[in-house]
Amino acid sequence: MVSQTFIITNQNGLHARPAGELAKIASTCSSDIMLRVGEKRVNPKSILNIMAAAIRCGTEIEIECTGASEEEDLKKLCEAIEQGLGE
Repeated sequence: MVSQTFIITNQNGLHARPAGELAKIASTCSSDIMLRVGEKRVNPKSILNIMAAAIRCGTEIEIECTGASEEEDLKKLCEAIEQGLGE
């Protein structure tokens, strides 16, 4: 398992557009992915799960990847989050 912690910097948090982008990228990953927001654990391969987590600007999240391609998948997700998920 590999993980990385981020602070969400998108001004409006992970609303529909960035949540959709994160779900789209996560869905291409073959490893098991878990997104932690405080005590919540959600599967980021679903836009509805991401939006239900109500992730706002300034929220700390952790992405965990487990599986054969965990390093590559985490790198792909990290780059997308750092670039603002299309915003």
